[in-house]
Amino acid sequence: MAAAQLNTFQQAPHAMLPRPTHDERSRQEFAKGLRGYLQKAVLPGLTPLFASMKQSSTQGMAAMPDRNAIRRRMVHEPYFQSYAAANRTAQELLWLSVVDSLERELPRLEAEARRLEGKLGSLRLDPAMEVPRYVTALDIHCMPGGYASKADPQQLAAGALYDRGVYLYAMGYAGPYSDDKGRSVCNYLRRHFPEFRPRRILDLGCTIGASTLPYKELFPEAEVWGVDVAAPCVRYAHLRAVAMGYEAHFAQMNAERTGFPDGHFDLVVSHVLLHETSGRAMPRVFAECHRLLAPGGYMIHADLPPFDLMDPFTQFILDNETHYNNEPFWGAMREVDQVALAERVGFPKGTVRFDTAPMAIREAAARKAAGYDSAAAGAVADREFKGGEYAPGGGWEVLIGRKAGATAAGAATTNETTG
Repeated sequence: MAAAQLNTFQQAPHAMLPRPTHDERSRQEFAKGLRGYLQKAVLPGLTPLFASMKQSSTQGMAAMPDRNAIRRRMVHEPYFQSYAAANRTAQELLWLSVVDSLERELPRLEAEARRLEGKLGSLRLDPAMEVPRYVTALDIHCMPGGYASKADPQQLAAGALYDRGVYLYAMGYAGPYSDDKGRSVCNYLRRHFPEFRPRRILDLGCTIGASTLPYKELFPEAEVWGVDVAAPCVRYAHLRAVAMGYEAHFAQMNAERTGFPDGHFDLVVSHVLLHETSGRAMPRVFAECHRLLAPGGYMIHADLPPFDLMDPFTQFILDNETHYNNEPFWGAMREVDQVALAERVGFPKGTVRFDTAPMAIREAAARKAAGYDSAAAGAVADREFKGGEYAPGGGWEVLIGRKAGATAAGAATTNETTG
């Protein structure tokens, strides 16, 4: 079926990925399957529960006008309590199922790191960097130790844990290389900006670089950078890219102030970075994007949609990540007027917009099943949001801004390469 999301693959192996034994893989598949079961079979049961709550209330929806009011009522319902508790347990099991593989495989990964280090691209680490508190104060996604864990002196384990764990978290729907967000934006660029040929591309908050590498595929002549505040993720991103044969550059930098020269990039992107920053950091990230772009360059942030595009019940469903998955800015970020924020830092008024980048894996499935064209893309863009999907409705919401000013054909710049 063209509309179906197919999930018939396993994660693609590479030299830096922990290799599970038969029993370890079984536990990991169970954790992935449990998460999938809860999202597909248990979560939908909240919809009739909510309907009955509205009917039983004398005020109906007026008694639950927003997601917070719905939550205050829902937390007393045994069905929701069971779902929320099981979903949190499944998330913790997911990471724990990877830890055994990682601990056993760590000596091999360290040996591979020594073999691969520096063979392609480049890596910059900053031991003096102060990692923002919104990254260190809690374990985002409940990942043990967090993205910037200092427990491993080789600064390797956190990246490897993230690589396998996030594939399981996405239930396979991020693709065999966990790069669906990057590929989805690249497909969007190919479709809507076919003449765009950026010379330098920056991926902010790249973690392990999964979404960074598709840009090197789409623009093989471009200088591609990924930056993140977490040293273990950045180092792993470099090693992973080398293991997969990509020449890309990675650096430990803060997206709020990277240190790159003014106007150095033609394209600045991020993939679900914004909801893992903070209310204070987000305006600085937008200002840094504007500073870094050459005239005519594009800023594209891929994330989940603003709340004003959803009904209160869907907002409530998605906001479970705020309350039960250690993502404190998840809900608040969606209430920020991102268009106005982009305009305040210098992007021309009336030009900043939201659009939909259909999931690359859905496009691929549709092409194989019944062909894929612009009409199919439009159908995804006009989708109905449904809780429990990896990307609601099968698409990533992209915020697009273009810096004012004339630029050479293909958005080329004249700056010297930094690689």
